[in-house]
Amino acid sequence: MDPYKTINCKVIKIIEETSLIKTFILEPEKKFSFATGQFIQLTMPKIGESPFTPSSSQFAKGPFEVTIMKAGRVTEKLHELKANDTVGIRGPLGTSYPLSEFEGKEVLLLGGGVGMAPLRSLLLTLLYEKDKYNKITLLYGAKNPADIVYRDQFESWKKRGAEICRTVDAADKDWKEKEGVVTCLFDDYSVNPKNGVAVVCGPPIMMKFGTFKLLELGYAPESIYLSMEKNMSCGIGKCGHCGVGKYFACKDGPVFKYSLIKDIEGIWE
Repeated sequence: MDPYKTINCKVIKIIEETSLIKTFILEPEKKFSFATGQFIQLTMPKIGESPFTPSSSQFAKGPFEVTIMKAGRVTEKLHELKANDTVGIRGPLGTSYPLSEFEGKEVLLLGGGVGMAPLRSLLLTLLYEKDKYNKITLLYGAKNPADIVYRDQFESWKKRGAEICRTVDAADKDWKEKEGVVTCLFDDYSVNPKNGVAVVCGPPIMMKFGTFKLLELGYAPESIYLSMEKNMSCGIGKCGHCGVGKYFACKDGPVFKYSLIKDIEGIWE
């Protein structure tokens, strides 16, 4: 795989998830595959490129999905795309979730906001081979009900075997589930840190306190996996923009064991 080479992709469909988040279904012009947790550089000619982790299962054939929040110049232009437009991708790049280390264990996914995109890929991948894992659980938080990503898919994930608990920071009159930051879900959920692994993905502040909560509950640092999506500009460890101590998020990550980076200053920034 040539990390500099771009593969053209046709935009098949665009799904509006929230007011700021859209999912793009892309069809590559040639064979393309990735391992869950890896990322791509999504390119718009004459505009620029940005890194995104595919949000579909690694076992999905043909088109794949990328979920994008409008947050800057490139993402604003991406949100203007329409069906049948063309974009480019480089990749896949970076490390993936080590699924073989999850087998026979209880797998806990802890997510917030658009961090649900990489976790959706992992969740769908796990459910495809769910008999390999003792239990699959998703704990997910959003700012409010309107900001929940993939709102119509949670019930289907439950039917396929996932245990799911959700919360919002600020509820409305129709919200019937938990209210509070995502770590409040542990008040009603029993974990098994001795035979479990945890994967955390979301805004930096949520990842920080989510990780501290997992440690408090008894998870070992080597059993916590973080998706550290920094400013991965080049995608191959050359530009130096995504440094995590002596590591690069694009090349040595974005998936890191917490034990590997826990003593590095500023990892949550």
